[in-house]
Amino acid sequence: MTKAEIVQEIVNKTGIEKVAVQTIVEAIMDTIKSNMVKGENIYLRGFGTFLLKKRAEKTGRNISKNTIVMIPAHMIPAFKPAKEFVTEIKTKVKVK
Repeated sequence: MTKAEIVQEIVNKTGIEKVAVQTIVEAIMDTIKSNMVKGENIYLRGFGTFLLKKRAEKTGRNISKNTIVMIPAHMIPAFKPAKEFVTEIKTKVKVK
């Protein structure tokens, strides 16, 4: 599902104008991104948590030059779904 499809589904369910919904969806995404850049986690009860995970420093290889490269420790964004969300997926989505 794309962002445009999400916007259209919200328009269909609420009857709010498409431009307004699009602005709201963009604002939500910008808020999540900007707060995570500040180092904050985002908690959405019943849906899940957008959190930052630390990746430790590690050794990598540049295959084309056959050299060893140190990859510094860094943070990455991650999503952890809520228990209710996981349960709903397990019970309602069939394996293909």
